[in-house]
Amino acid sequence: MSVCKICSQDLVIELDPDDFNEATSSAAGGASTTVPDDLCLACECHFHWQCLLDESPKVANTLACPSCDTLLAPQQPQILTQYHNEGGIQVDLDILPLIKEEAYLEANPAARPARAFMTMCGEGDVIGIVELLKAMDEDPDEDDMSTAELLRYQDPLDGMKTGLHSAIEKSQQESVWLLLWLASNFPTSSFPDEVIQEAEGMGAGRETAQGFDIRSLRDDQNRTAQDVAGTMGDIWAGLLVTGALTA
Repeated sequence: MSVCKICSQDLVIELDPDDFNEATSSAAGGASTTVPDDLCLACECHFHWQCLLDESPKVANTLACPSCDTLLAPQQPQILTQYHNEGGIQVDLDILPLIKEEAYLEANPAARPARAFMTMCGEGDVIGIVELLKAMDEDPDEDDMSTAELLRYQDPLDGMKTGLHSAIEKSQQESVWLLLWLASNFPTSSFPDEVIQEAEGMGAGRETAQGFDIRSLRDDQNRTAQDVAGTMGDIWAGLLVTGALTA
């Protein structure tokens, strides 16, 4: 059996007993507390998933295998792999976006909450957004960004988009309204009653962005969130008519 090129251990991981269930047991081939964790690069070097991620800064810089130095993306910006874990085998899995993200976060640890925030905006997790902002307010760290900075964060790994850009692209209406509530000058009286009630129920105030209007920010294609919404057909037509996205 191959071993990880970094730690020289078998390409399996131990399961947390709390996560062990019949489905995992079946996928692992019986009543075992280990499951496969085998990430194979095009050069046929094998790694544990986390072991390779720990090498993200080097891989992102060289686009080469951290073990044999084979160039992994000679013609196109992809690192295609085969990954075997408890869910089966994934073929042609492109890990380059994740490698770039991990490398960026290692160099910019203060951006970790921002990356979580962007994910929540794109998934419509409005409760998660509010809880993250509250946690940052209650336990501030001098090295971390403020809640106002978080709300106006522009993602360098995704075309300098804001959370509002992401929520619109992913058709997440609840996220859009929450971000407008938290980080725009759109009049309170113009919000739908249900949006006001939900925001107040979550304890989300309107001064979180300290007067900064997220609607004015542009991505690396010089597009505001309103511009993006205008390219998506009827899905945002009603919101555009209200002027809610107009800075």
